[in-house]
Amino acid sequence: MRRHRSSLFLKRLLLGLFVLSATSLFAASDCLPIGEASHHVGENKCITGRVVHVKVGPKGVHFISFCEEQAACPFSVVVFASDLKDVGDVRRLEGRVIEIHGPVKLYDGRAEIILNRVSQLTGGSTLIPPMPKNYDVEKQGHYSAGRMRPTKKPAKVKGTINTSATYGNEADVGGEPPP
Repeated sequence: MRRHRSSLFLKRLLLGLFVLSATSLFAASDCLPIGEASHHVGENKCITGRVVHVKVGPKGVHFISFCEEQAACPFSVVVFASDLKDVGDVRRLEGRVIEIHGPVKLYDGRAEIILNRVSQLTGGSTLIPPMPKNYDVEKQGHYSAGRMRPTKKPAKVKGTINTSATYGNEADVGGEPPP
């Protein structure tokens, strides 16, 4: 009985240490809020925020916005159409808090990070699914997940009557026609 209590105590102690180290690891995140991103242009930083909108722009460029009004937002994330296959379906990030790592750049007076690899995302956002295989970035707003259709049946081939064929008693069997 004494041995059982000591192993139970040891398991609880190890679990407590694990939880404590895990929470200190997550608390030690060096990610900056989106409002501070513009102070770190040219640096490789981690920026964190809640995704409000994912907007598809011209030529399939995806803009990840952290504010209701995108024009007034101090920071955004850009995903080019050619990078979607490596990043995944970024439309699924809406409503999630993400951490994105990369060089902070200035574009049109606002800070941004270009997302071109899924490894730039950490936290709960790393499990975004890949883009659907038939997703076409050129067809904005016309994407369909597909419809169930029955398979096409092969066309029936109509046979033609063979006029040279012989039938039944009409076959010429050795000579004379019947009387």
